[in-house]
Amino acid sequence: MDGQNKNLILATALSFLVILVWFVLFPPPEAPVADPNAPAAVATVEAPAVPAPASQPEVAAVPEAPRLRIDTPRLDGSISLLGGRIDDLSLKSYRVSLDPQSDIVRLLSPVGEPHAYYALYGWVPGGDLGFDAVPGATTEWRQTDGTTLAPGQPVTLEWANGAGLTFTRKIAVDERYMFTVTDGVRNDGAAAAVLQPYGLVARHGTPPDLQNFFVLHEGVVGRVDGTLKELKYKAVADLPVVEREAAQAQVQEAANDGWLGFTDKYWMTVMVPEQGAPFTSVVKYNAQADIFQTETRLPVMTIAPGASAEVSSRLFAGAKEWETIRRYQNEEGIAGFIDVIDWGWFFFLTKPIFAVLHWLHGWIGNMGLAIIALTFVLKLVVLPLAYKSYVSMARMKELQPEMEALKERAGEDRAKMQKEMMQLYKEKKVNPAAGCLPILIQIPIFFSLYKVIFVTLELRHAPFFGWLNDLSAPDSSSLFNLFGLLPWAAPVHGSFLALIFIGALPILLGLSMWLQQKLNPAPADPAQAMVFAWMPWVFMFMLGGFASGLVLYWITNNTLTFTQQYAIMRSHGHKPDLFGNIKAGFSRKPKPVQPAKGKK
Repeated sequence: MDGQNKNLILATALSFLVILVWFVLFPPPEAPVADPNAPAAVATVEAPAVPAPASQPEVAAVPEAPRLRIDTPRLDGSISLLGGRIDDLSLKSYRVSLDPQSDIVRLLSPVGEPHAYYALYGWVPGGDLGFDAVPGATTEWRQTDGTTLAPGQPVTLEWANGAGLTFTRKIAVDERYMFTVTDGVRNDGAAAAVLQPYGLVARHGTPPDLQNFFVLHEGVVGRVDGTLKELKYKAVADLPVVEREAAQAQVQEAANDGWLGFTDKYWMTVMVPEQGAPFTSVVKYNAQADIFQTETRLPVMTIAPGASAEVSSRLFAGAKEWETIRRYQNEEGIAGFIDVIDWGWFFFLTKPIFAVLHWLHGWIGNMGLAIIALTFVLKLVVLPLAYKSYVSMARMKELQPEMEALKERAGEDRAKMQKEMMQLYKEKKVNPAAGCLPILIQIPIFFSLYKVIFVTLELRHAPFFGWLNDLSAPDSSSLFNLFGLLPWAAPVHGSFLALIFIGALPILLGLSMWLQQKLNPAPADPAQAMVFAWMPWVFMFMLGGFASGLVLYWITNNTLTFTQQYAIMRSHGHKPDLFGNIKAGFSRKPKPVQPAKGKK
């Protein structure tokens, strides 16, 4: 077998092995299971308040209370006056499914509903104050200003404890997803008041749509003084018990910057304390009530008689839109906020790849075409290395007669053959390993693009053309019903039939790999020829369940690689016998190897 085929087999086998390992380690996420927590199991316990300096006992489920409407260009919901909590929020711009009549995505929900999920702000008493002296989770606030929370229209709440302390809460919201909560207290009493402001986001049970996918982070996400922290729900549930917290907890002190909350695949609820100031980051799990909780505690304050104090914090509750999050980071000073998006191990590739894809989408207006254009950009970036690789492969082809002559001269002396072969490579300036380089480069690019397509919101429900109406999902067409020509539905994604009856896009992928392979004659060795013959079709079925955007990239990449290799081989005087190689592939007998010139 010549060096070119050796390189091609090695590169193809390596690529196949990587995809196989990826497929085994990171199988497609399973469908969400039924909710294991009945409403009665989670509605009888309220999230405990911040336990510094003393624990507040859990209380019964919250009753109905008056609400203030939230109405912004992107958000719809309400604020409960009981606790002054933000616990009812839906995202106007996003629907649950592709059906235009489906419900809009609901992010937050109040206690009493399955999987309650809400944000709560308040004060923890210190010194001689008791919990009845500060507003708690079930304190009913009085509305004093504003009727509907909207951009430029904040609402103000008030509560007095009857012993000299009056608390106010002003809630504002911008046109996107950022709330600003300003808590104030005025001390009209005779003694100083010691208080600690806090904010918390509580989640009752794990989310019903939790995907539990290894490559995707879902759970706690935060930043403490420049260090990103991510904890999956299972890791939170396994935290050690901290006696002072009276719960399983993780406590970290932040000196300068940070944020903390929960992230789903496409949505998040994250608290952002004042940047540049210290705070305490707390992650907790109440096993008895099955409540996950993140808290940001600000420094303890002492308010003298006749004095007042005020503290402000922000809350992001909405969609993980790259452009929106990047704006909060770059223009509003939230350090490292872009890392709430799960960029993965290859973040140094994933971030710039998505930035280019986002720009191309904005320019072109179609995400599928943007992926095709991105493939051109990536091929252009690696063109110098790919050119050297293909030139080396072409030169290897030119050396074939000399290689055959060398083999005949060396006979059974393999050491002599290897020595003379390396000398020949050196004289002709040929690198026999160069053929593997394009595939080696493609592996991290492939993984990075897979991550981009799988986790970024901009690919969710992004259409291409025709039946390809969601590039983040597998091809919805199927051989099972002849791509929609027969009057029955295609198999459900993830089923055994779906793995066999693949769609049109994976079939095009297999054909593009097969044509690329036919630029060179099949190896003379029957075993190697069989590996080559099966490889495109194995890849076709393995990638059939991947996101259609990724398969579209792979098809485009194969097409460009075919064109590049064909042109470079022609430029070096070797015209690929494409049709001859295709014809030989259907023949039972392998194409005979031509003897070197001058040999019989």
